[in-house]
Amino acid sequence: MKTRLYLEWAIVLAVSAPAPVFAEADNWKPAPSRLMTQWAAQVSPVNALPEYPRPQMTRKDWQSLNGLWDYALSDAAATTAPLPLAYDGKILVPYPYESALSGVGKASPAKQRLWYHRTFSIPAEWKGAHVLLHFGAVNWDSTVLVNGKQIGQHRGGYDGFEIDITDSLKPGENELFVSAWNPVRADNMDAQVLGKQRLQPGGIFYTAATGIWQSIWLEPVPSAHIVGLKITPDVDNAVLRLTVLADGALAVKATAQDGANTVATVSGQTNAELTLPIPNPRLWSPDDPHLYTLKISLGENADSVESYFAMRKISLGKDDSGRNRVFLNNKFVFQVGALDQGYWPDGIYTAPTDDALRFDIETAKKLGWNLLRKHAKVEPARWYYWTDKLGVLVWQDMPQAFGGKGGALSDESKQQFEIEWRRIIAEFYNSPSIVVWTTFNEGWGQHDTEKIVALTKQLDPSRLVNNASGWTDKRTGDFHDTHAYPGPGSNKPEAARAAVCGEFGGVTMSVDAHRWTNQVMGYGAVLQSSWVATKRYQALLKTAYKLRDEMGTSAVVYTQITDVEQEINGLLTYDRAVMKLDLPVVAAANKGEFLPLPPNPNPEYVPTSNDEPLTWRYTTAKPPDEWMQSAFNDAEWKSGPAPFGHDMSGVRTAWTTADLWIRREFTLPENNNIPAKLALLIKHDEDAETYINGVLAGTVPGYVGDYVQAPISDAARAALKPGKNVFAVHVHNTVGGQGIDVGIVKTGE
Repeated sequence: MKTRLYLEWAIVLAVSAPAPVFAEADNWKPAPSRLMTQWAAQVSPVNALPEYPRPQMTRKDWQSLNGLWDYALSDAAATTAPLPLAYDGKILVPYPYESALSGVGKASPAKQRLWYHRTFSIPAEWKGAHVLLHFGAVNWDSTVLVNGKQIGQHRGGYDGFEIDITDSLKPGENELFVSAWNPVRADNMDAQVLGKQRLQPGGIFYTAATGIWQSIWLEPVPSAHIVGLKITPDVDNAVLRLTVLADGALAVKATAQDGANTVATVSGQTNAELTLPIPNPRLWSPDDPHLYTLKISLGENADSVESYFAMRKISLGKDDSGRNRVFLNNKFVFQVGALDQGYWPDGIYTAPTDDALRFDIETAKKLGWNLLRKHAKVEPARWYYWTDKLGVLVWQDMPQAFGGKGGALSDESKQQFEIEWRRIIAEFYNSPSIVVWTTFNEGWGQHDTEKIVALTKQLDPSRLVNNASGWTDKRTGDFHDTHAYPGPGSNKPEAARAAVCGEFGGVTMSVDAHRWTNQVMGYGAVLQSSWVATKRYQALLKTAYKLRDEMGTSAVVYTQITDVEQEINGLLTYDRAVMKLDLPVVAAANKGEFLPLPPNPNPEYVPTSNDEPLTWRYTTAKPPDEWMQSAFNDAEWKSGPAPFGHDMSGVRTAWTTADLWIRREFTLPENNNIPAKLALLIKHDEDAETYINGVLAGTVPGYVGDYVQAPISDAARAALKPGKNVFAVHVHNTVGGQGIDVGIVKTGE
């Protein structure tokens, strides 16, 4: 029995093996869900992710074990199947227990162990071969039994593993049990790396994904076979450095091809570096994601695999002003992209189909992004295949572990963190689209930063390392990474490091019927208007390109590509059904081109100062009681443009006292019919009361970060008239930033 971690790669999509047909297939259906994607209807027990799971090291023969399995729950401490099991039902692998597509869709069984059961038979033509059982990922602590014998254990929810099950097989039908315990502990008591999984989702944390969440498959190999590949492009010397990993020194032959043309062939030994010359290499980039084919064989009639590679270099370099920049293929390329958390409303951690997985990456390309930051999660190998093939740069996070009291990790947690990080780097080392490893995010479970960065550099000197995305920079690695909301913002490049903005933005827009929940979270006011959201996004990107030119910033990462559960700051809704913003305007902005916006389909009825500064009279001294009346004489008050305040976006006139009174005249057309449905459009910090022509229009407590709609009283709406009208506002602040601006917007016909 042998258990291996992956360091493996391959070429194009191998021919898919048919999934087994189950008699129960006609009775299976997804569990009820708050939201589903368009691809959910394509999922069934006979076609659950049928594609070959490992595109960077393909073999012709294989058998998918995706499909319907029995499932049951036991005590979390059980490591052998509690036979006889009273099965709770069927579960569709590889969709997590909590997901609708698993057919279960129940709350996380954090205090219980989830057991999977099925049978399988080995094809007759595999006779004499060793049989490997592959797992893409199981969350989190797993045990594997074949024919009643425990043959492997694994801890780690984001890395693949394989087991040679040859000695446990018998003729005919074989029985397979897989268990999984996912405690979903956000402290260090279980040494768990868990990313953003939570038992009680909220804010920026989401539903857990328990159990098998990536494909399982069988594969026959000779006794002498290829274990993995290590592929390193050397652009400066126009060569590919290749190590073919195997048990023992074996003769190996490798051939690089560009289409049908053979580029180079080399022979040598396994476990030793081979060098393939790649003359005049066609360099991989988001604009030209060119992939070469790699064919590898061991001796005569022995093992062979296909793979792919790209000639691509990522490095730091100096621009014409001597500033450190991130270079791609020895040239500065401004990296503009999005946070990508890899969540799905119907599959949680698992995309419904391969087309769905590809869709997000294609959408990123259409939006003009050249970068995706894979945040708090590691994806199935096929996701990286699509980023390689379609051409998107990837910054890969290490999913977070979270410390106990005071945030400190135990020694056990630190050890587990390092074990999993080593495996993840090894498993995805060969993917040309990955250009950055990010070791920590915002101080969450951050520990021994200098040590972890040095380890990452040792394991992979060919890529850049981001020591900490946001918050706690330890002045090591290749980046100083700033998080700024709405931002963007960054520090200046340093003598040995580039400056990047690892998170910014968060334009929050709600789309009815496409939300996971009515409890929404975002950065700033919840917008209803695509036009306003597009305008906000374009303004953010203008700042980003200003940072590039004036500050020397090398990259910016917008939060985020899709909504995720209650967090609704995606450009796409969570179900991927609605593009919230104007795609051509956004795509141009991401490339530094700022198109004129089309006319606002729902312009402000009485404008705020959001677009153009409007002058108000103001005072910080308490005025007479009639200050809000139309006839009040405010000639002695000061004047200035709104918004008023400090430490609030867009402020044009400083206000720092506890109270502020402001007044402004506005004119409605003489022939104007006052709309029946109006609302205040107000940005306030903190409590504000607004009057129209001396009549109280509304009060708003607390504070908001952006303009929101607030009801107008019937009396104030009735007080509006053609010709001259008067706004009067009192705002009171107690602590922190402050600000005020107000207008009126139509809310219907």
